[in-house]
Amino acid sequence: METLNKTAITVESVVNAPVARVWEFWEKPEHITKWANASDDWHAPYADNDLRTGGKFKTTMAAKDGSFSFDFEGVYTDVVVHSLIEYTMADGRKVSVTFKSVGDTTEIVETFEPEEINSLEMQRGGWQAILDNFKRYAEANC
Repeated sequence: METLNKTAITVESVVNAPVARVWEFWEKPEHITKWANASDDWHAPYADNDLRTGGKFKTTMAAKDGSFSFDFEGVYTDVVVHSLIEYTMADGRKVSVTFKSVGDTTEIVETFEPEEINSLEMQRGGWQAILDNFKRYAEANC
């Protein structure tokens, strides 16, 4: 997929939890299935995650009514524990996620190459909604 000359999209959040716990919630499949959805009518019934450089991940995202699902998957290209996750999605787009410990909070900044089907605003909104769900889940479980 051609992504040259496209502006990367960035979403971010500050999670009121220490970076070690935030990392655990981001890494473990049993947590991923609890937060990896953009709205209440979607869910993530399956997740597999090998969070290391060269490792693969796959999360199935599905409409709860069974009308549609897709696998969000890729390969990690760089992982620095508690600090950085970079990966390439199955369609070739690249993503970078940074984690910065600030006292008892963690700043997360996620930057991704957009795809060509949906508007930039829709993509930004969807990724931000998933990150917001992550924040709610992490804060509720710390």
